[in-house]
Amino acid sequence: MNSKCNEFVEYVVSSAPQHNKQVVEDDICKRFQLIKDRKVYHNEYFAVRFSYSKSSSEYFNNTVLSLSALEKYDKLPFFVVLIRQNAENLILLSNSTFIKKISHSSKELSMTNIKGSFNGSDIIRNYNGTQNAPENFNYLFAVHQGLDWEDNLSRLVEISSNIKPVHQKFCPNTEENANIISSVERAKNFVKSKNYLVLEEDLNNRCKKSSKEILIASHIENTNIRGRLIESLIISDDAVRQQIIDNLCNLEQALPSYNTQNGLGDYYRKFDNGDTYTDIKTKVIYLNSNPKAYNVDKFLRQMADTKSVFMFFFIGIDKNSIFKTLLCSVYHEKLIDNTIFQYHWAGRSTRGAAQFNGSAIDEMLNEKSFKNNIVVDKAVSFLKNVLSM
Repeated sequence: MNSKCNEFVEYVVSSAPQHNKQVVEDDICKRFQLIKDRKVYHNEYFAVRFSYSKSSSEYFNNTVLSLSALEKYDKLPFFVVLIRQNAENLILLSNSTFIKKISHSSKELSMTNIKGSFNGSDIIRNYNGTQNAPENFNYLFAVHQGLDWEDNLSRLVEISSNIKPVHQKFCPNTEENANIISSVERAKNFVKSKNYLVLEEDLNNRCKKSSKEILIASHIENTNIRGRLIESLIISDDAVRQQIIDNLCNLEQALPSYNTQNGLGDYYRKFDNGDTYTDIKTKVIYLNSNPKAYNVDKFLRQMADTKSVFMFFFIGIDKNSIFKTLLCSVYHEKLIDNTIFQYHWAGRSTRGAAQFNGSAIDEMLNEKSFKNNIVVDKAVSFLKNVLSM
């Protein structure tokens, strides 16, 4: 989170008025120059909803906000501040990643019809073993930034309205299961081949063509637009790339839509020893982030193909330049050790999404001599665990 968010959280916890909702709202809005939008107060750094309870409990059933209103602010840190009559203020991070379900009017909720509201009791208090508390907000928001709105909406639709999502859990047959397991050996053979160097050179050349624009794009706070822009600059042909550069002032309209092979990876290239799917990830090393790795079912479905090889092209950016790039197998030992699964999907109709621990990517980018370290037994064990989810 940015420094303004941290300042706000610290103020709510330690210095803000207490017990009287109107007094707290007025004080905080004046101090942080917040604009009111119905029930939400916001500035360019964060958004907040104030709630009140006569109880001293940290659990409250008040209706907090509609899901459609949350969508509007979900790319910012979104907080709920509970002012309690007989206790200190309570603050919770309440972006869509941290909402368990939609409680009100959820029967009409669908992926194309965002209906319903969530209560205070619907806010997750412990996320995969991490308490929803101020000392963890930076980490938790980094987790949230790594997930798409659609990821969370799909989960909320299913759990709130018992509607099966469009994408179902991939259940491989015996042959497909064997292909998934053998994808580890395919990956190991590919990274040792000359074609790995060909792909690496191809991606690096594409990166160099737009290095200035990539550096500019790295300063865009909206992670979705930033990622899509950099991906488009790298994978587009020269004519489309120039069109994007010429229209940087109108980013969303300038970005083309790509129908990547089966939805996995941004860049597809076929070789005689593998059909490669490469996902392009920008890592701004001075920002705390846990980037989304992949949709687990899409990953398994693609690995069930006999020739599929899945790679990540990491672009390391500091404040002054692109300082390093890495073409890395999904089965690199460090990536496997630092893959985070969103377990609140467990037992549902999909396996959900995986993320990477951002600090591990920073470490890889700072290695003096990078090698694609694939430990076959560990990677196979990893896949068996994923298949059992």
